Amino acid sequence: MSKWYEEAVFYHIYPLGLTGAPKYNTEEETVHRLQNLEPWIAHMKEYGVTAVYIGPLFESTSHGYDTRDYKLVDRRLGDNEDFKNFVTLCHESGIRVVVDGVFNHTGREFFAFQDLKEKREQSQYRWWYQDVSFEGNTHYNDGFYYKAWRNCFELANLNLYDEGVRGYLFDVVRFWIDEFDIDGIRLDCADCLEFNFMKELRRVTEEKKEDFWLMGEVIHGDYARWTGEDMLHSVTNYELHKGLYSGHNDHNYFEIAHTIRRQFDANGGIYRGCRLYSFVENHDVDRLVNKLKEKAHLAPVYTLLYTLPGIPSIYYGGEWGVEGRKEGANDDFLRPCLDLEKMEAQPPHPQLKELLIKLSKLRKEAPALVDGVYRELCLTNRQYAFARILGGEAVVTAVNNDEAPARMEIPCPVAGSSALEVLTGKTFPVENGKIQLEISAGGSAVFKIIQE
Repeated sequence: MSKWYEEAVFYHIYPLGLTGAPKYNTEEETVHRLQNLEPWIAHMKEYGVTAVYIGPLFESTSHGYDTRDYKLVDRRLGDNEDFKNFVTLCHESGIRVVVDGVFNHTGREFFAFQDLKEKREQSQYRWWYQDVSFEGNTHYNDGFYYKAWRNCFELANLNLYDEGVRGYLFDVVRFWIDEFDIDGIRLDCADCLEFNFMKELRRVTEEKKEDFWLMGEVIHGDYARWTGEDMLHSVTNYELHKGLYSGHNDHNYFEIAHTIRRQFDANGGIYRGCRLYSFVENHDVDRLVNKLKEKAHLAPVYTLLYTLPGIPSIYYGGEWGVEGRKEGANDDFLRPCLDLEKMEAQPPHPQLKELLIKLSKLRKEAPALVDGVYRELCLTNRQYAFARILGGEAVVTAVNNDEAPARMEIPCPVAGSSALEVLTGKTFPVENGKIQLEISAGGSAVFKIIQE
């Protein structure tokens, strides 16, 4: 039987952006902006969402990843009671809650770094940070050097080999589970974390909650290094993310098909059996609308997101096709404040709502989309069809990136007399073992095989 996170449809919220919180945490006052997210819970449920990844959440200086206090909700968002209430309301709606675990680095205002600044060589926390040298310096002119994430010295790298650091962070995680009843953690910069730390974290979390989920942010590398029985359950599938938009922009479905074959093919797929976290946009990359040359390709991209192997995730605003590009190092445009009522009344791409709701419903009703093996059925530069097969059941997906309609003959992967196209409700006959259809320009179709 599948775990909740294997069956999940995720919704990703960057709360400081969505709630319109100030960019810098300079006020003493606590402002209860998390309460403004409560109507979004019903919105998520309408879209068939079963889990929300929300973060960063904890007290920080600016963007949320420069942590000041791991045990306090950021005062720009509210207090611990506000987040407890949010989790309770999500759970009452059948939505699990996953938070950001920023364990590679802290902000400079974190208590251990402040102690290091004050007491220098005598600080009991001098070994909590990487490569501390009192013979060096940084542009902050502290009179000592320390390793920072990508030389961003507002983010001081923790030394995860130190038992004190590990013990402190594991206590933080236990606190989050006890205090907020969270269901999982997304590990920021997992590709920078020490592997034994992640193994120990898996043991710690499973002792607290047997079905606790750990997902890591990994951009490059062999995802199998981070996932497994004693490691993380999942990582971000950046390889597929790139293929989903560039395969449409370049009229090259071979790119997507090759990625999936390499990753998940039943015969030799290097990640088969692993449930990677699939996405088309997030808080660090340009919005899908801005990455696609043809806006009509929104439909086939989202259809692939939901039906290819993986755990699909919508980034807030993506369900309406909102725009947003990075400007240099500035991510603000990727993390906008949105008014739920206004967006629902005037969505930029209104056709997406019905599509995403239908795809979520199908994922819930068709176990083959969760546990089914992948089989490629048709492939050209501009048309692509595949099946997800579980026992005698199958779901078949077809997509077209051409500017013109295309005729497709798709081999039916299991015995069946007809195929129900779930996005339109039309039934197609299976003749000579094939589903024959004309698929519209920039179109997508998803079939459930009917056996009589």
